[in-house]
Amino acid sequence: MKINSSSFATVSELCRGLPGDFRWGAATSAAQIEGAFDLNGKGLSIWDTFCAEPGRINDASNIRVACDHYHRYREDVGLMQGLGLDAYRFSIAWARVQPAGSGPWNEEGCSFYDRLLDALLGAGIEPHLTLYHWDLPQTLQEAFGGWESRAIVPLFVAYAQEVARRFGDRVASISTLNEPWCVATLGYQTAQFAPGKTNRALAMQVSHHLLMAHGAAVQAMRKLTRAPLGIVLNHTPAFAAEVLESDRRAARIDDGLNVRWYMDPVFRGHYPADILDYLGPDAPTVEANDLTLIHQPLDFLGINFYTRSFISTQTPPMPAPGKRGFTDMGWEIYPEALTQHLVRLAREYSPPPIFITENGMANADQVVDGRVADVERIQYVREHLVALARAVELGVDVRGYFYWSLLDNFEWNSGYTKRFGLFHVDYATQQRLAKDSALWYRDFIAAFKSSRGLS
Repeated sequence: MKINSSSFATVSELCRGLPGDFRWGAATSAAQIEGAFDLNGKGLSIWDTFCAEPGRINDASNIRVACDHYHRYREDVGLMQGLGLDAYRFSIAWARVQPAGSGPWNEEGCSFYDRLLDALLGAGIEPHLTLYHWDLPQTLQEAFGGWESRAIVPLFVAYAQEVARRFGDRVASISTLNEPWCVATLGYQTAQFAPGKTNRALAMQVSHHLLMAHGAAVQAMRKLTRAPLGIVLNHTPAFAAEVLESDRRAARIDDGLNVRWYMDPVFRGHYPADILDYLGPDAPTVEANDLTLIHQPLDFLGINFYTRSFISTQTPPMPAPGKRGFTDMGWEIYPEALTQHLVRLAREYSPPPIFITENGMANADQVVDGRVADVERIQYVREHLVALARAVELGVDVRGYFYWSLLDNFEWNSGYTKRFGLFHVDYATQQRLAKDSALWYRDFIAAFKSSRGLS
């Protein structure tokens, strides 16, 4: 099936100002798609353990099989090639290549990523590697609390060095961390994610150790690879519900905890003073030279963007307007925030080139007569690409866009109940089916390249 070009604005209108070498991609993570949870020497991760705890996952599912990408990676690379993707963002499962998080390396696990890289490069697709997408080896959690201890930093550095040594000559980029806010806040404060704790002070200390590990890994990998190095942060811009001082203050705090808490130390070498004051005794312990370590020069910044935070201090809180609706995650669709936020980042931080490393929509997809007519997702992507292109017109250096996600997959504490994929996955049969959004994205990429004389 070919999606009619009238379903989106002309390429010249939609992507006016984007460079001809703009990278079009899709993203996944190891824990969400690989499966083979204990095969060929792989160790357990904190998500294997979390899934086994009753009540943690909404549908009581687990990641033992997931999308079986470990066995079906060649098929999945073929799907990417069929879309005409330039790039693919994926993560390495630390426990697959180093089962205990320290000590011996698992050659069979490393061989899987060797084969994946060879398949991607053979298909003309750039591999963009993420070191850590939340699946800490369980052994480290049991030994000393994992990210709760500074002892994690040298172990993460050793892991990063080995990955850079083995794979650094074949990847287009290496990201140290994916969404440290989620690791710290959802894993240690709200208990939505592994390891499922509820301690704000611990969450903030974890955030500091994550950033230390990022900085130390970047410093160490510089000596081993020429691959561009960066970090991926999830940003949910905060908007005050009304022109009320209480709403504005609350929005400023929300912004500080989500955006500035990570951007300031990475790009300015300090934590935001107002948030340190707000946290009080829950602020992390920071030792001499920690912030110098965190504040490393980067080659790129990855931004994951899905929605905005609509902050209301009223009782009951004022709901988000949702004029364009909400995704199946309950997230408001508000693409203008992407333009505004990218411009703000460029103005306030002068970051290196930016990649939109995740953007996408969970939708209540249904297969009807062999087709998934996900018009809502097509509209979501179209409007966010318009917003991205507008930011580039306003001077923001954005080099690529990765749709989240290539496949329907395990959506963390939601289990398999939420579908973000361009490809529908029947989890009983593992059959992949291109949704209409995948066909739209394929045709859009082809039209973009044709307009630049690239196809």
